[in-house]
Amino acid sequence: MNRHNAPDATVFKARGLTKVYRMGEVQVHALRGVDLDLYSGELVVLLGPSGSGKSTLLNILGGLDTPTDGQVFYGGLDLVRAREADLTRFRRRFVGFVFQFYNLIPSLTARENVAIVTEISDDPMTPEEALSLVNLQDRLDHFPSQLSGGEQQRVAIARAVAKRPAVLLCDEPTGALDSTTGIKVLEVLERINRELGTTTVVITHNAGIAAMADRVIHLSDGRIGQIIKNQTKAAPRELSW
Repeated sequence: MNRHNAPDATVFKARGLTKVYRMGEVQVHALRGVDLDLYSGELVVLLGPSGSGKSTLLNILGGLDTPTDGQVFYGGLDLVRAREADLTRFRRRFVGFVFQFYNLIPSLTARENVAIVTEISDDPMTPEEALSLVNLQDRLDHFPSQLSGGEQQRVAIARAVAKRPAVLLCDEPTGALDSTTGIKVLEVLERINRELGTTTVVITHNAGIAAMADRVIHLSDGRIGQIIKNQTKAAPRELSW
């Protein structure tokens, strides 16, 4: 597999994705037969209320979870049938994750938090390059406690993209931030998508973010309700919520 696919190539192909969680005697249907293609270099927003299946879908695409039924391929890799070692390699080499909470190590500086990833990657950026990409070149030696929430999230994004992943999966990356700070984080994600060609998926329940996407995929009750292609994309600074 190439690290980056050709333009318009299908990166993920999901068919009939179903996920059922058993909680005691109760069955919870998180996904109910989702069909979805994601393409190289696009920025997609997965939009839906809490409990609509967004995070479950993202975790399956990222190889962190497996469906109860259905198929999902990353290029030629069958993520459902892949061995654990192959999934680990897939996550390590091709996927960057950004979560709502930053998961930085408090005793390490911004540079050291990013270096954790670059030291185990095949073709990484330097921590300095990655932090420059998120406009934190002047915060290299700051500890998380010395950074604002938005700055900590940007360190987390630098850590995710430092290994040059083909795919960046973001679960509510602005969920813990106010709108002004959130827009700075979205500007970073938009820049990475544009400059590196990284296929970027952003989960949100915030409809205001949808205008910056190439496509908006609406999820409700474990199903895709509609997929909207934005004819023109808004810059993050034009968003409001």
